[in-house]
Amino acid sequence: MTTALVRPRSGKILGGVCAALAARFGLPKFLVRLAFVIFGLVGIGELVYIVLWILIPKAPA
Repeated sequence: MTTALVRPRSGKILGGVCAALAARFGLPKFLVRLAFVIFGLVGIGELVYIVLWILIPKAPA
């Protein structure tokens, strides 16, 4: 498990939120993305994703 929560510059699809969470907690990216899709169907996934996209900084170059 890494110590910093940062959005990667590679290996991301949209904003890198799922890739950042997967790397931070040692989970496969597809599981985190699947969870966001499921939460999106419930109606809260999009809002949480946008908030995390704003809050999680990009990885340094």
